[in-house]
Amino acid sequence: MSLARLRLHQLVSPALPVGAFSYAEGLEVLVQAGRLRDAAAVRVWLEAELERGVLAIEAAALPRLMTLLDAGDWQAVADLDGWLLAQREAPELRAQQRQMGRSLLQLLADLGWPLPDSSPRVGWPAAFAHAGRCLELQPGEVVEAYLYGWCANQLSAAVRLVPLGPTAAQGLQLQLGPLIVRRAEDLVAADPRDLWQGGVGAGLAQLGQGTLYSRLFRS
Repeated sequence: MSLARLRLHQLVSPALPVGAFSYAEGLEVLVQAGRLRDAAAVRVWLEAELERGVLAIEAAALPRLMTLLDAGDWQAVADLDGWLLAQREAPELRAQQRQMGRSLLQLLADLGWPLPDSSPRVGWPAAFAHAGRCLELQPGEVVEAYLYGWCANQLSAAVRLVPLGPTAAQGLQLQLGPLIVRRAEDLVAADPRDLWQGGVGAGLAQLGQGTLYSRLFRS
């Protein structure tokens, strides 16, 4: 077992104190609407997001963000990070990206990897890219971890919302493995600005979160 692999496990651990457990990214709206009733429906939803969602564009931006951070090109980092944030239609999702980014950057600073005081405030993708640099991970590993961590968090939310049993959730995580690997291989060499996203349903679900009468999650 290599040190880099252990650090990768730490980055995707649910114990990472960034608040990811409080977000469902539209799943709650879909469950209340009766769109996600079982494991099969959840799998279709997750596969669609991995293939065509904003998630893929963010993942593709990680290698570029790592390069820009290495070069200290803060204006380019801010521009790309801001462009990624603008891809999120719902204010709840934009707030999520900012909050999780702040939390991860604060954690990294506390662990001895602060960004310069002059650096711009950035969201979750840029903070994740910074974490990959700090932990000395390869871009491909960072992209794969980003996709895997998102799926794991969505499945954690689905266990509480659908409801989905923990065994079924683990089965889905295993089934999604080959797709995550394939998408990571495709995205690590892709230019995020050349990609398109077709997550219209996800965007509408995320926009609907703020109008729910009652809810468990913040997004």
